[in-house]
Amino acid sequence: MAEIPSIKVKDVWLASLLPEVAFDGWSEAIATKAARNAGLSADEQALGAPSGVIDLIDHFFDKAEDTAKQRLVDMDFSDLSVRDKVATGTLEWLRALEDNKEAVRRAMSWGVLPWRFEQPIGRLGKVADMIWTAAGDTSKDYNRYTKRGLLALTLPSIIIHWLDHDDPVELKEFVERQINRASGFGRRSAEFPKRVWECLSSFGERK
Repeated sequence: MAEIPSIKVKDVWLASLLPEVAFDGWSEAIATKAARNAGLSADEQALGAPSGVIDLIDHFFDKAEDTAKQRLVDMDFSDLSVRDKVATGTLEWLRALEDNKEAVRRAMSWGVLPWRFEQPIGRLGKVADMIWTAAGDTSKDYNRYTKRGLLALTLPSIIIHWLDHDDPVELKEFVERQINRASGFGRRSAEFPKRVWECLSSFGERK
């Protein structure tokens, strides 16, 4: 299926923007500068990112998610436990972001302002769903909410750790510990993660 024009515009725009983001962060001014450097017209900018830089941040994370998803589809999970599958999915998502760590750090800083909080919340829920789906989970009952809600709650600490640690072995061990800890919490209290997941999903539906 051919790419829709807006995706092509965002790809070109993002390629020009990411080197700037590493130094100056995500901002409307930097996005405008990157669009100008990429030769994008005002009409193309309106098509590619009608909501401004927030659309480009979303596209940045969408591309990483799609990359991780494709890698996971091509993997043989037959010998892995469920927790190992989830850990692998989480690590593959981080690997897809590896070349742009500073952009992730800047996106986290950008997203902490109260009026921007819906974006990171919705993102965590979307990533958690992708990872659990890639792990083969097809549950429809409260277990679905529990699994995804707990992983979504765990991802921020994993991201913060990943941003400041480069050792892949140490990172793998940390991710596995966090997922094991979250799984234990899930056995003790399933209702809280369900409410969290419903909240995450409702934010994602508003986009």
